[in-house]
Amino acid sequence: MKNPVRSLIVLMTLLCTIGLSLSARAQSAQAGKKKADMCIGCHGIPGYRASFPEIYQVPMIAGQNAKYIVAALTEYKKGDRKHPTMRAIAKSLSDQDMADLAAFYSTEVKDEPIPAALPADMPANVAELLKKGNCASCHGANLSTPIDPGYPKLAGQHADYLYYALLAYQTDANPLIGRNNPIMMGMARPFTHAEVRQIADYIGSLPSQLRTVPQSRWR
Repeated sequence: MKNPVRSLIVLMTLLCTIGLSLSARAQSAQAGKKKADMCIGCHGIPGYRASFPEIYQVPMIAGQNAKYIVAALTEYKKGDRKHPTMRAIAKSLSDQDMADLAAFYSTEVKDEPIPAALPADMPANVAELLKKGNCASCHGANLSTPIDPGYPKLAGQHADYLYYALLAYQTDANPLIGRNNPIMMGMARPFTHAEVRQIADYIGSLPSQLRTVPQSRWR
């Protein structure tokens, strides 16, 4: 017969552990909100456009996977993603800063229900391109439910940003432009620029859980 006192202690310990974990997560998101001032000047302004290396809308990050946000910032910090402004910002962040910011942005908006799969009536040429790139194998059947939270949600992201990002995976030997990720490089490089544009435009038109959340000027 089990010792009821011991079982109660184990149960209380488990509940305390869960409670501490949830508390730490909430504190992390709150800390991230306080650290986001350097981010909102671009990512908190609807329609804001970057001017380097091309003009495109900066990506929506509210609602993005926390693990992916950390991975992206880490790649900027290491130089695997080349972008002077983002690298300078990322290099100023500690691992804790990145985790806090990711917790904040991933919970800044609530997930909205979206279709579980891509529309069956999508253009045949786009369907063929997505199949060729094997996009769903990592980013999910609706391109918004990745198989691992270290991969980004793509559906509904700004098309001009997606176009730039895919071209960056095709870029070599440039100290200021390009992304070094073997999986994405292998996926992106077989496509022409026109095909990349078709892919980006279609993915950008899909229902999305991503948002740009305007920030109050009085923070």
